[in-house]
Amino acid sequence: MPRRGLILQTRTHWLLLGLALFCSLVLFLYLLECAPQTDGNASLPGVIGENYGKEYYQALLQEQEEHYQTRATSLKRQIAQLKQELQEMSEKMRSLQERKNVGANGIGYRGNKEQAPSDLLEFLHSQIDKAEVSTGAKLPSYYRTERDKGTQYELFFKKADLTEYRHVTLFRPFGPLLKVKSELTDISRSVINIVVPLAERTEAFVQFMQNFRDVCIHQDKRIHLTVVYFGQEGLSKVKSILESVTSASNFHNYTLISLNEEFNRGRGLNVGARAWDSGEVLMFFCDVDIYFSADFLNSCRLNAEPGKKVFYPVVFSLYNPAIVYASQDVPPPVEQQLVHKKDSGFWRDFGFGMTCQYRSDFLTIGGFDMEVKGWGGEDVHLYRKYLHGDLMVIRSPVPGLFHLWHEKRCADELTPEQYRMCIQSKAMSEASHSHLGMLVFREEIEAHLRKQAYRTDSEVGG
Repeated sequence: MPRRGLILQTRTHWLLLGLALFCSLVLFLYLLECAPQTDGNASLPGVIGENYGKEYYQALLQEQEEHYQTRATSLKRQIAQLKQELQEMSEKMRSLQERKNVGANGIGYRGNKEQAPSDLLEFLHSQIDKAEVSTGAKLPSYYRTERDKGTQYELFFKKADLTEYRHVTLFRPFGPLLKVKSELTDISRSVINIVVPLAERTEAFVQFMQNFRDVCIHQDKRIHLTVVYFGQEGLSKVKSILESVTSASNFHNYTLISLNEEFNRGRGLNVGARAWDSGEVLMFFCDVDIYFSADFLNSCRLNAEPGKKVFYPVVFSLYNPAIVYASQDVPPPVEQQLVHKKDSGFWRDFGFGMTCQYRSDFLTIGGFDMEVKGWGGEDVHLYRKYLHGDLMVIRSPVPGLFHLWHEKRCADELTPEQYRMCIQSKAMSEASHSHLGMLVFREEIEAHLRKQAYRTDSEVGG
């Protein structure tokens, strides 16, 4: 048995050795078959089965070189065109900067050697900023975007004479900025008829006339006042207030119309507009609780144009001063409350009662809807009629127009829609979100303060 195992082991060893030699032979033959040709006359490698000479590769290199030369020539031509366009644009920018006394705003652009911005809109904004800094003038400008056209800019630059403005209209389609027009606008002879509907509220009328005297009589001096008073109660006091202010200032450009009927704002404004019998006039529909500045009156003149534009400014509405200034013993005077802060008021973007429009446009569109009774709604109807008409509606916030806070009473006679609008206006006009939160959680806050005070006293006593 041991001898037979030894013989079997020997045979296995020689069998494995033979297999190794056979695999080595096969590998050697494969390497010989795949080895490259060493013939000195053989061509360079190319497509399988074909031989390529030196001429072929020279032609191939020449073809590639011609292709790249053509491409380089095309790129050089495009670069030259871009350089030419850039040079033309730089010359235009340089000419604009050199026109100091012939510029669009009468002030001109500074003749420094600042590099012109690549974007025309940036350049426009930079020049406007320079104009504001160098002259200190406030520019009552605005822009509007048409979804399918582009953005139109209406810019007003104040000259040395406060009654003359440079009006520049720019239009930027979805592409380069275009200059539409540049013209002088003289507002020295533009009279505004301020129409105020009123019922009772004589104390508010006293405050209104103080602002009217300071702004319209002493500063602007191109104003006519039309007061449409409803009812008999308080009428004599209103007459006395008017006579007192006008006699002291030698001002007689006012009209008082008395209507012995229930108050209707739309009715009062219609009557006030039709009472004017001296031809065309710009009208400002105003409420007795509105405070306006002389700059706003000029904005009114610049942004309304007969047969073309009506102006609907967004008013900044002040909150209840008793809440805003609760930490003070007495609220400050009204003039000191006229600040644009989120805790002092808000932009009344849902209100359309204050508007500047020409009398002819108002009569052409049909005036206010006399079917609307009571509070609210008539101004929205008129605004929508203009939106669906042919005139351009300018809607923009105005810094010099404030709605003074006053307590609102929503009458039971109002329709559900009017009552909802009245309550909404009342809630939004009371205080800011943070101040209302302090009122809602006042008891919780006071309880927390009491606990804190008790804990402090306990620690001191211990």
